[in-house]
Amino acid sequence: MNQKRPMLSVAEALQTLLQAAPTKVETELVPTISANGRVLASTQHSNLHVPPMDNTQMDGYAVRSADCVSGQALLPVSQRIPAGIVGTQLAPGSAARIFTGAFIPAGADAVVMQEQTQIEEINGQTFVRVLHQPQAGEWIRRQGEDIRVGAEILQAGTRLRAQELGLAASVGLAELPVTKPIRVAVFFTGDELTMPGQPLKPGAIYNSNRFVLNALLQNLQCVVTDYGIVPDSLEATRDTLRKAAQEHDLIITSGGVSVGEEDHIRPAVEAEGHINMWQIAVKPGKPLAFGEVKRSDGESAFFLGLPGNPVSSFVTFLLFVRPFILRCQGVQDVSPQSVMMRADFDWPKTDRRNEFLRARINSDGGLDLFPNQSSGVLSSAVWGDGLIDLAAGTTVKKGDWVKFLSFDSLMY
Repeated sequence: MNQKRPMLSVAEALQTLLQAAPTKVETELVPTISANGRVLASTQHSNLHVPPMDNTQMDGYAVRSADCVSGQALLPVSQRIPAGIVGTQLAPGSAARIFTGAFIPAGADAVVMQEQTQIEEINGQTFVRVLHQPQAGEWIRRQGEDIRVGAEILQAGTRLRAQELGLAASVGLAELPVTKPIRVAVFFTGDELTMPGQPLKPGAIYNSNRFVLNALLQNLQCVVTDYGIVPDSLEATRDTLRKAAQEHDLIITSGGVSVGEEDHIRPAVEAEGHINMWQIAVKPGKPLAFGEVKRSDGESAFFLGLPGNPVSSFVTFLLFVRPFILRCQGVQDVSPQSVMMRADFDWPKTDRRNEFLRARINSDGGLDLFPNQSSGVLSSAVWGDGLIDLAAGTTVKKGDWVKFLSFDSLMY
């Protein structure tokens, strides 16, 4: 039986998931303004220089540096060039009033910032006294300094953020090819589960996992169908799996993946498809199931069954579901960024599983540990800034350096 096999390590489980993800993804073209959080489907190149022409970094005066070698040059102001206006050629021995971002007029080779000048009116004409000896190129942004024509600006598989969208817009890309979002069905098992707003009967608990998982899936731009709370019966679970598989790429459940008599997820999935992976050497979150549910057309939807304990469900989503969804969306590098930080606590007990401890960064730049690391204490995830990745069999003494994964790197 599968439950007697050695538990997979976190790395082995993640490798199994990522290898199962499809290599081909569907794509669509969307407006760049609406592409935040989406995954770029093909590499993008620039069709123009950025900036398109030499322009000024400062408000000041465009000059010929050769005219200002004295450090006291007095030059007539021949023109005014705001951003968006192309000036005329600068005559020798003159200056042009120029504003940040405006194109450098032909003939000028430097900009003197206005703080190094003073204006003088002589016989009704405006002159500028240049109290500086500018070097050629001073305060000028050169054509193509940021991006050259033909340069690669964004790689396929990039998750688009505000800065990527701005970069795409800067080269005139009004639309971007992106992968289609993953269609995810979620449901929750447990007759004890109650929705907030309803009376809490004896023995019942409010269904926090429904809110956590829906929010996490929205962070990943998934199209989510929530089937709600499913009764604790094999037939009801099988029926929901069949419905969910027809229109979705992935089914996620919470609860019912352990080995109790009321845990119907595993036998239901095996009746409607098969389980490829079950039980991971991770704490919290050992009972994690991965498999497929068959559709009527012979194809299958992926299945991921998460534990029912709130922290276990939360942590296993971050460690396994998030990278799997990202890989299904075309992202190749799905590893969260980790940093080594100082532990300002002792953790004397060891575990045979890879532990993920909820911790918070303190004012001294070290990590404090939430005092109760139970898998049912969701307040630890609210209090904490991230997870300490503690290898199996590891103890920690105050002052040791540990691997830290911030929630910011795990949730989006």
